[in-house]
Amino acid sequence: MREFMHYITNAFYGATDWNEDNTYKELNATARELIDFPIPRGLRLTLSSLATPNFATSYQLGSIGIVDGSISYLHSSIPLTSTVAQSDRIPLPALLRSYRRLHDLGSIEGEQSVDKVGDEDTPPVNAPAGVHHALCQNGHTLLYGRLYLPQSLLEGLVVRRFNPSLQVQLSAVSEQSLKNGGTVLGLVQYDKGKYGVEGLASTDGGLLGVRGLYNFGGDAASSAKSPPTSAVSSDANGNGQPVEKERIYGRFSAGGEVYYGTLNKSGGMSLGARFATLPAHRGTPLTATLTINPLMGNINATYAVLAQDYCSLATRMEFNVYSYESEWAVGMELWSNRRPAGFLLGADPSSQNEPDPAPPTRRERSFQAKMEWRLDDPEPEPERAKAGTNAAEGGSKEEYLGVLKARLDQNLRIGLLWEGRVKSLIFSLGTGVDLRRLGEPFRSLGLEVQYSS
Repeated sequence: MREFMHYITNAFYGATDWNEDNTYKELNATARELIDFPIPRGLRLTLSSLATPNFATSYQLGSIGIVDGSISYLHSSIPLTSTVAQSDRIPLPALLRSYRRLHDLGSIEGEQSVDKVGDEDTPPVNAPAGVHHALCQNGHTLLYGRLYLPQSLLEGLVVRRFNPSLQVQLSAVSEQSLKNGGTVLGLVQYDKGKYGVEGLASTDGGLLGVRGLYNFGGDAASSAKSPPTSAVSSDANGNGQPVEKERIYGRFSAGGEVYYGTLNKSGGMSLGARFATLPAHRGTPLTATLTINPLMGNINATYAVLAQDYCSLATRMEFNVYSYESEWAVGMELWSNRRPAGFLLGADPSSQNEPDPAPPTRRERSFQAKMEWRLDDPEPEPERAKAGTNAAEGGSKEEYLGVLKARLDQNLRIGLLWEGRVKSLIFSLGTGVDLRRLGEPFRSLGLEVQYSS
């Protein structure tokens, strides 16, 4: 489960319009989150609060053999007024969904003209939409600190946004058992929309590196003023009539990284590419990546697809050309609008004393849509408006109440995780199962509960 502070940090990036997906380190983020989701161990309780629009706190207490915990504080120079912090109101997909759809690339070049606007607090009335939002991007800072007890480990993060294209991050960890008492990592990130470059330096081994990502096709094309939703190709059906078939609308990204340890005199590099559909694509969202480490001989390929709004699937294959060793893993995410008991038994116990709700308006995909690897045309606007009205009248009703996540690897190890909400508590219940040890298959079991206000 993503922690509350991670949720607030993403809210800061959203408020300053920073695109975290436009970096090389996030190339495999979609498949990684669908397959490598963490499973809680033992019992862990977290109490968090967005006390003011600029200040958040979090307290965590856990028990894994010994009692441990942490205290966290976060300050944002830009008010996070639009962030929903109450645990009974936070949209679960925003907090728990693993499939990450790419954001449209912003017009960074156009937004940089805001520097010429002057010291006025508001842009001209006829200014582009990007300029209006860019005024809140410059000069904002995020401060985050966390103290782990009882080991007295301290970590901190400083994020400084200088302009719409430039951001600097400085993270540090301090603990006596670490070499030199701790480590510091600095990142300089430069994002121009069509490409992003990142330089890094770390005191751990004197590491220096640079990585970058270049986008082309889709919304990154110079001629793409607006999403080409009308791009179609014509085929003939059985009656000889032309049938419009939408093309896959997505973005290609290619990049690499080079790093060198000045103290241990060793280095490395990797190359990667990604194709992902964009929100304007009306068909099935998908993401495919390929990364290569030529020095170590590793090849990594992933494929993730949002099969339905409630189901995501991912696969990962790894191969080493030197040792011929290979690994594979699959992951799944299945959302439900039922309580945990109802999801397992096929009925929602909470609805036994309530009138049966109206049946869902979800339609089965037509045969033609399946053959063309797309979704059916959107339902008529009146039905959408009616569904929205019913949701508004329901008050406490929501589209999803929980999600089941599962993974399986080549060693027959299974990870199961159920995340959802009960009243004002967000919980995460998970276990690890090893099918090769049927005598003691359960390797771990944990429960994590979060409450925020």
